[in-house]
Amino acid sequence: MTTQWPADKVERRSITALIPYAKNSRTHSDEQVAQIAASMKEWGWTTPILIDESGQIIAGHGRILAARKLGYDQAPVMVAEGWSDAKKRAYVIADNKLALNAGWDEELLAVEFSELADAGFDLGLTGFTDEEIAALGADDEAGEETPGDAPKGNLSDRFMIPPFTVLNAREGWWQSRKKAWLAIGIKSELGRGGGAGTPPHPPTVTQNRDGTLNYSGTAGQDARFDRQRQAAAPGQRATTAKSSAATARGGR
Repeated sequence: MTTQWPADKVERRSITALIPYAKNSRTHSDEQVAQIAASMKEWGWTTPILIDESGQIIAGHGRILAARKLGYDQAPVMVAEGWSDAKKRAYVIADNKLALNAGWDEELLAVEFSELADAGFDLGLTGFTDEEIAALGADDEAGEETPGDAPKGNLSDRFMIPPFTVLNAREGWWQSRKKAWLAIGIKSELGRGGGAGTPPHPPTVTQNRDGTLNYSGTAGQDARFDRQRQAAAPGQRATTAKSSAATARGGR
């Protein structure tokens, strides 16, 4: 035996003949009714109103409000025949709540919004606000930089966390290394291409666990490091392995 469904037969009835359910607990704000109306204007009436044999509305109260706003005088309906009073009242709740229990795959949703925006479709018709769409990141591609554009935002915003040099550039040991380079004639604005006063090889600077620094370089540079270490790292006791060894010998 084939089961009969309300959706098996759809007919049109006058909207004035349809009776809203007095105990309908689902609310519809003016804004939401306007959204439904805009949707119906774009796509037409896609979901019939579910009513009982007497014409009382079981599902579709919001669509009826939107239809009246649009000036429609008829609505497509389907009739739930033989339903008990309890079954009808329960479906009034279930029809609304079951849809709310669904979720979203936000990555796929963002892709859909991005492609719809590229196609020039009005995303407001989907019921999502501009803020909700922006929160998904769907409009990121529209804000992408093109060659020649100045970078947008700071490094923390662009890379989620600052790059390594940003994380360390203000630390004391990094500043000490910079001062050490300046003390022996290396100027950062000259780059690494070499030039007057620039040693043939950059010095090597390492940091010990206690925060002190070790300097090493080409022949003749170690002695200059020892003489200049205080100027290179004021306030921080930066010592070389050689000077440390000399100090240890002197203390015996």
